[in-house]
Amino acid sequence: MSKPPFRFKQFAIAQDRCAMKVGTDGVLLGAWTPISQQPYSILDVGSGTGLIGLMLAQRSGAAQIDGIELDTDAYEQCVENFEATPWNDRLFCYHASFQEFFSEIEEQYDLIVSNPPFYAEQVSSGDQQRDIARQSSSLPFDHLLVGVRQLLEPQQGVFATILPYKEESGFIELAAQLDLYPTQICRVQGNENSAIKRSLIAFSTQKKVLIEESLVLEMERNQYTQAYRELTKDFYLKF
Repeated sequence: MSKPPFRFKQFAIAQDRCAMKVGTDGVLLGAWTPISQQPYSILDVGSGTGLIGLMLAQRSGAAQIDGIELDTDAYEQCVENFEATPWNDRLFCYHASFQEFFSEIEEQYDLIVSNPPFYAEQVSSGDQQRDIARQSSSLPFDHLLVGVRQLLEPQQGVFATILPYKEESGFIELAAQLDLYPTQICRVQGNENSAIKRSLIAFSTQKKVLIEESLVLEMERNQYTQAYRELTKDFYLKF
């Protein structure tokens, strides 16, 4: 028997065939990603279940929201999740690697998002599908950034991602080599006494004043902060 879908306020995510399930990282990126530029076209690199694309469909009026997913099972499930929503006429998923995609596609996107694989260590979990989805060898940061730079609309385009905090400075240095500059950074802690765990970063091809902020998720176990509730209140049923 397949597991029931993960239900949000306006859509549900079937995830029984996906290596990477709905998690805090994806929800944070989908809720935090800047959309003040009112993007017409959005690209989600490594769409998995389709969660981030669906969150951005709910948040924005973008007419074109594309996903790219290499894993066959995840791709098929993403398509099913897209089709089961009120925004299915705006959502499409490509079955390809990002490297194949950006070498063949000529159009550009107003917003590109990615919750990329970031584990460099080749440590096996016993689940090959999950290992490929988690390990950066399947989409190295430099490949991701080269493709983003090629596909990002050069004037108002925004690229948003979420990374382990320890990868933040190195990733920003790589991006700068391609004339991609951070405009917003939100550093995430599990609680106020824990180390910074994640960095949400938005990039532009234009140098701008950098806005830096922080976000604490919990006051104590399962007691969520008002800031986290406010960020995700349009999505989580419990908020």
